[in-house]
Amino acid sequence: MAQTLQDDATLGPGSNSPSEKDRLVTLDASEDPYRWSTFRKWLAVAVISSASFCVTCGSSMASFTEDAMAAEFHVSREPTILTISLYVLGLGAGPLITGPFSEVYGRAIIYRVSYVLLVLFSLPVVFAPNLAVMLVFRFLLGAAGASFLSVAGGSMADMFEGSKNLYWRWTYRILLIWTAAELVAIFLLVPESYAPVLRKWKARKLRKETGDETWWAPLDRHEISMSRSLMLSCYVPFKLLLFERMALLLDTWNALLLGILYLMFQAFPIIFENGHHFNMQATGLTFLGIGIGMGIGLATQPYWNRLAPPETLLAMGEVGGVLVPLSLYWFAFTTYPHVHWIVPIIASVPFGIGTFFAFTSTFTYLVTAYRPIAASAMAGNSALRSSFAAAFPLFAGAMYNRLGTVGATALLAGLTTLMAPLPFIFRRIGPKLRAKSRFAI
Repeated sequence: MAQTLQDDATLGPGSNSPSEKDRLVTLDASEDPYRWSTFRKWLAVAVISSASFCVTCGSSMASFTEDAMAAEFHVSREPTILTISLYVLGLGAGPLITGPFSEVYGRAIIYRVSYVLLVLFSLPVVFAPNLAVMLVFRFLLGAAGASFLSVAGGSMADMFEGSKNLYWRWTYRILLIWTAAELVAIFLLVPESYAPVLRKWKARKLRKETGDETWWAPLDRHEISMSRSLMLSCYVPFKLLLFERMALLLDTWNALLLGILYLMFQAFPIIFENGHHFNMQATGLTFLGIGIGMGIGLATQPYWNRLAPPETLLAMGEVGGVLVPLSLYWFAFTTYPHVHWIVPIIASVPFGIGTFFAFTSTFTYLVTAYRPIAASAMAGNSALRSSFAAAFPLFAGAMYNRLGTVGATALLAGLTTLMAPLPFIFRRIGPKLRAKSRFAI
């Protein structure tokens, strides 16, 4: 059934219908990605996951370079926050471009081109002569790496003693080395897995080897131009957000959570450096609470994977919707300097679990409920999330200075409380909404 849907989608209304003499290419068992060996599949998954992790780390690692960058480029600290915001904006814009290309040329080429560009765009960042160059190429880096947050969804310390800090440019040098290593792994270990493209390649090979021009694949009859595919790719996600209340509200919930997560990169230094007199290295370790929480959430994934119908998948989101505000309230009222620093770090663990549950349940639900346009559904989600994640760090300092650590964090907790009922509501009325939807299955 999935293969038939793919064939129908790739042929499209403007395609040439095959003649009776034409022979349609199909994939043999050894060529079908569904039948690849377990080792081959998981090796590719491991490389894609580590590559995605590298892209994600590229956004947050910049938060530890802001003060040193401001001093070297002779600017205030506020403009350096744009190194995070512009990168995240690139992450939001990138899927709108890479989506249509992956549907025509395949997944592997997108990954490879993305990492070639990541390596090339990292060089101006590492050797940036001024902040303007840094900001331009940080945006381009985000756009180049965004394919791993969209196409892949369509497909997971201190060496110096004392107070000595790592030179800020070494943060980006490490990212460059990591990116180059991932580039080599992607070329060597991630094969093409998109069946329509594999069939197109096979048809071309058969025509060349046999001289028989009747061999064809659905993509050979695909007459929609790349410019039209690109236009549709940019248009459909926003059309979905405009007409689908479910998609819009769930995406807004996700966007708020990601915005808060990125805001924490500015809030944690205020809380732990100013309140508890931590140095930069110790402040970096305070994020372990969120990381541990996400790790716990990941460990529970086999339990949630047993849930099949689309709305049932939102049960994970219901748990996340409760955990996030509870965690933020707990965190808010333990940020006083006289409260031991371990308490707010422990309070951040449920936040990590809750955000993981919220994101995973929403992503899985959107892909399942809007399967015919899953890439567009994820692109809309990514665009909205990235917009919030880019904006929130910019006002974090002003908000925490004006409201204080308790008031500012409690405000965020209140916002997540207002959004918490969404998975409960859509789990119950989702089938009725999908029945009336022009997009959902």
